[in-house]
Amino acid sequence: MASIPQFIRNLLDRPGSAGLGPFRRVATQAAAREDRVRALTDLSRPPIDDLAEFCAIAREAAHRTLDMRPFDVQLVGALALLSGHVAEMATGEGKTLAGAIAAAGHALRGKKVHVISVNDYLARRDAEWMGPFYEALGVSVAWIGQSSTPEERRRAYAKDVTYASVSEIGFDVLRDRIATSTADVIVPQPSVALIDEADSVLVDEARVPLVLAGAADPGTDAPETAELVRRLSRGYHYELDEQGRNVFLTAKGTDAVEKALGGINLYETPDMLTRVNLALHAHALLTRDVDYLVRDGRIHLVSQSRGRVATLQRWPDGLQAAVEAKEALPASETGEILDSITIQGLIRRYPEICGMTGTAVAVEEQLREFYGLKVAVVPPNKPCVRVDEPDRVFGTVADKERALVAEIASVHATGRPILIGTLDVSESERLADDLRAEGLDCVVLNAKNDAEEAAIIAQAGARSAITVSTQMAGRGTDIRLGEGVGELGGLYVIGSGRHASSRLDDQLRGRAGRQGDPGGSVFLVSLEDDLITHYAPDEGLPTADDDGVVRHKRAEYVVGHAQRVAEGAHLEIHRNTWRYTRLLERQRDLVLEQRDKVLRGDSAAEALATAAPERWEELSALVGEPVLREVAREIVLFHLDRCWTEHLGFMSDVREGIHLRALGHKLKPLDEFHREGVVAYRRLLDEVERRSVETFATASITSDGLDPLESGLKRPTATWTYLVQDNPFGNAFDRVLKRLTPRARRRQGLEEA
Repeated sequence: MASIPQFIRNLLDRPGSAGLGPFRRVATQAAAREDRVRALTDLSRPPIDDLAEFCAIAREAAHRTLDMRPFDVQLVGALALLSGHVAEMATGEGKTLAGAIAAAGHALRGKKVHVISVNDYLARRDAEWMGPFYEALGVSVAWIGQSSTPEERRRAYAKDVTYASVSEIGFDVLRDRIATSTADVIVPQPSVALIDEADSVLVDEARVPLVLAGAADPGTDAPETAELVRRLSRGYHYELDEQGRNVFLTAKGTDAVEKALGGINLYETPDMLTRVNLALHAHALLTRDVDYLVRDGRIHLVSQSRGRVATLQRWPDGLQAAVEAKEALPASETGEILDSITIQGLIRRYPEICGMTGTAVAVEEQLREFYGLKVAVVPPNKPCVRVDEPDRVFGTVADKERALVAEIASVHATGRPILIGTLDVSESERLADDLRAEGLDCVVLNAKNDAEEAAIIAQAGARSAITVSTQMAGRGTDIRLGEGVGELGGLYVIGSGRHASSRLDDQLRGRAGRQGDPGGSVFLVSLEDDLITHYAPDEGLPTADDDGVVRHKRAEYVVGHAQRVAEGAHLEIHRNTWRYTRLLERQRDLVLEQRDKVLRGDSAAEALATAAPERWEELSALVGEPVLREVAREIVLFHLDRCWTEHLGFMSDVREGIHLRALGHKLKPLDEFHREGVVAYRRLLDEVERRSVETFATASITSDGLDPLESGLKRPTATWTYLVQDNPFGNAFDRVLKRLTPRARRRQGLEEA
């Protein structure tokens, strides 16, 4: 009879979820071996084929080196990771140690493991923290950060376990794809990806491709256009769409711009129209201290899902120049896209994928759909006793902000530490100013002072501490309570508004109540918040009482509805990104296969010797076979990379226009995109051959090889990544199209008249 409840549980299991029964049994067996293992003097290289023995030895190694004895639930989480699942473990349940146990297990199976985090801070912290544990098991470990040199990266990737942020690994992979020598290749063949904060990396980051760009020309700024759009008024000269994602000129705005530009027809001047639209986008949609910072005379982008500066990342050139002109900064060097990869494509390179997070169930469907992963929900070691209050909804932002300061002052008077989660840098600093005006000392953690993160987090649980933070404190931070704080009720978390993703709210809330600690949380929301105005603009909003509080039960529904709409929109963006990049990623795999043969073998020499035998014989006698083979490799690699860059540019143009073209012929955009892509790829291969033979026939080749500048094979001198918000033909596009079409028709009718 004892098996019946488990049988029923298995029947009721959600599709895609993993059962914990086998893992629990192994953890129980490991506990039975604990006394014997404690007597061992050497714990290195434990047997991984006996999971119970491995878990017992790993537990003892953690106890000796870190003074941490893993709970059974941590062993269960580690075993779920070793089985290729995503383990959902609540905040404070020891995901870092569970991940290290799993990473060591994968490494002991002879596999290179990349522990992929959301930022450099966590990568370095966890690698150094878990270092003694790995050493005790005979496993080598290292970490990579934004400042790591190529040689440091190469040494780190050579270790059994390498900790790095997803963007650093992606950037390294992209740079390897344009390497011209095997000595320049840094990232080894992938084996196991163990992903920390898996929902953030696999879902939130997945819709933003990593794009490698190369320096091409000195930048040109656009101060005149920036000055022009500053004089335009929202609601009269231009409007935003319902979600605030797109901006467009009204008829009055078009007339004003055309008059200011000397009476031109804007829609017959594509270059000027593009410049005006980019300047308008920078002016109306991108906000300083929210989307970007200005520091040391340069624009620094802020990652919205992490709240951190995105180093070596910029917008595509026209938009980057528009923002620089908006802020009266000198224009940076322009570039061209050399290659790109989505986070999804990057992760799917790994034969084995596993991950851990505190909020996996909410994206279980996406993890299954896009990665074939199951979620193993690991229960906490101790029940969560945190008190989560219902949202407090206010009619206006002003009412909410007054209530927020009052709530902080009230709780602070008790001595209880408070963590306030804000939505962006600007809001965090504005709230800090308001608190200081009330005589309340606070510490601010945002993208401007991320170097102080560890010190700030270390004090956030101390008595009477007030910490104001962006999403930086929402993930990966373990806030420990100071002496006597538990008796006061523990850490109190206040959200200054709901995020577009409920998971970000849950992550913030999870900073309190770790490991059975007391704690509390509450979110203050305004019906004027961007979440409501962008994603529930047509919902009938209840009115506030005289004190500014909205007590109508519909308020809770409106907030939840807006969040669900936002999550649905982001899921559709993810799906669209994958639909339109899947073909390019398959084509890139084929190109990389050919490129690897050229880079590591003599296929380039053989091809050119066959295509131009007389030239080959002539040059062989002149400069020698070894030099000629290296020259052939250089020529073919350059044209292969050059043609791929052009292919990406062409396919980008196709994607931007395919929707309208397909609309006119009643065709499916995706089918048309694929048809164009297949034809263009065939042209790419033919063009590589034609250009390579032409260069080989005409270039000046000496015993010193080939002069890249003289032969036209000069490569970019610098690289960076572009931040691309990829939303091909989603709902926002459809809405803008509906608005633009009648405007275009009206304008055409006026001109014909």
